[in-house]
Amino acid sequence: MSATGMQSRRPLLGWMIHDSLIIARSTITASFRIPEALFFQLIQPVIFVLLFAFVFGGAIPIPGAEPGSEGDPSLYREYLMPGIFGQTVAFAAAASTVGLAEAMQRGIIDRYRALPMSQPAVLIGNTFANALRQVLVLTVLSITGYIVGWRINDGIVNAILAYLLLLLFAYTVTWVGAFVGLSVPNTETANTAGLIWIFPLTFLSNAFVPITALPQWLQYFAAFNPISALVQATRELFGNPTGAPTDYWTLNNAALYTVISCVVIIAIFAPLAVRKYRTAARK
Repeated sequence: MSATGMQSRRPLLGWMIHDSLIIARSTITASFRIPEALFFQLIQPVIFVLLFAFVFGGAIPIPGAEPGSEGDPSLYREYLMPGIFGQTVAFAAAASTVGLAEAMQRGIIDRYRALPMSQPAVLIGNTFANALRQVLVLTVLSITGYIVGWRINDGIVNAILAYLLLLLFAYTVTWVGAFVGLSVPNTETANTAGLIWIFPLTFLSNAFVPITALPQWLQYFAAFNPISALVQATRELFGNPTGAPTDYWTLNNAALYTVISCVVIIAIFAPLAVRKYRTAARK
């Protein structure tokens, strides 16, 4: 029986979910076979925590803090950790970019194309696996944060919601990464293309400094930057310092704006990535 005939006999949704889970499991298993890559993926955010917490911590005041405590390094560490969380899940996009570019270059996509499987499942499984890997990364980061003085101050339920929001954002940006990875010609280009748009988004946000510390024209960009909303929402849910109040709706309704941003980004980039995948697979 032909692959097309087999596909037509299987329920479309169940078939796609089944194949997506297989691809996700395969992707996660493959990542653990390269412990060096996993190690560096874990160590990079830890280095950021230590660098900002102990080198810059006392030099960055937190607006809105109690008088006399604005420059307290321990206060900045609590302010910092949600920013590191936000930056880290944003970097999940880079892993998706490089992974898919490498799969294209090695001919793995061609093999998937020849199998009787749901073609969108290749991307769904890959993006899901990249987002799921962030559970381990966030666990290591949380332990590191606890060691340097970060605390969850607003209860376990809100903390779980914060982590779920971070994972949702990680899944969202992996679709952007997938589109970029399928658009570049080789893995070498993917290494640059996967990061070049993430750095401006993370540093032009409230991840490391309050947006009031930015020039006025950059404050507008930072206020509507989804990473700023994600970081603000997680600070609120973890019960960490949020900085001085602002007049921006996006930051005053940070959790809602984050979810809306995720839905919009997935709605745009998931179809683009699937179309790019189908086009690339035909070549």
